[in-house]
Amino acid sequence: MKCKLTTSKLLRSLVAVAVFSMISAWAQTGSAAGSAASASSLPSAPASPIATGAGGTKIGTINIEQAVVGTNEGQRDFETLRKKLEPKQNELKSQNDELEALQKQLQTQQDKLNEDARATLVKQIETKKKSFDRSVQDAQEDAQNQQKEIFQRILQKMAPVIIKHAQESGFAMIVDTSNPWPQSPILWYGEGGDITKAVVDLYNTQSGVPAPAAAAAPKPAGPKPAAPKTTAPPNK
Repeated sequence: MKCKLTTSKLLRSLVAVAVFSMISAWAQTGSAAGSAASASSLPSAPASPIATGAGGTKIGTINIEQAVVGTNEGQRDFETLRKKLEPKQNELKSQNDELEALQKQLQTQQDKLNEDARATLVKQIETKKKSFDRSVQDAQEDAQNQQKEIFQRILQKMAPVIIKHAQESGFAMIVDTSNPWPQSPILWYGEGGDITKAVVDLYNTQSGVPAPAAAAAPKPAGPKPAAPKTTAPPNK
């Protein structure tokens, strides 16, 4: 079984905190003169289709995870991170292959090994597995920290773009749809009020970062080898 150091789970865990703290802060100051002045330089886009709730309240939606990762800047930076992490991923794969070879040796030769040789091999496997597990954990934490830095940096700059577009489009509220129900309180929403693409387009225009050569979205971190299970057969 293989595992992946992807952005998906990480971004979902970040959205609940990062979106609330950053975007709500911008929303509270969005009508202030200073914020209005800084936002006025942003390019305008056609108003997104509006979902209208009871009493004429306009509610829009945005998938923050898709918005951040879908920007030209996000695709560029996550792809750069993926390439940066490749050497470590290759190192982990080599460690995993070595462990699997030792385990296969134990399984196929256990009947031929005396008690001392078998104990030495089991000990070697346990030692290498502990070292491998520590390396995997360190690599995961490092990748997640770097992914988090990229995500928060882009979101920090995207927040005023979201607020300006929402205000110009007449929305009274924008809700994040990155997490499906029941992980989020949003049970259902229509696609008509989604502003994700509009925000991404506005952000790309503002950032000036060109679209990546490859159309496919990058994978921020490559696959990591799964820790093999060490099951020592009973002594005979």
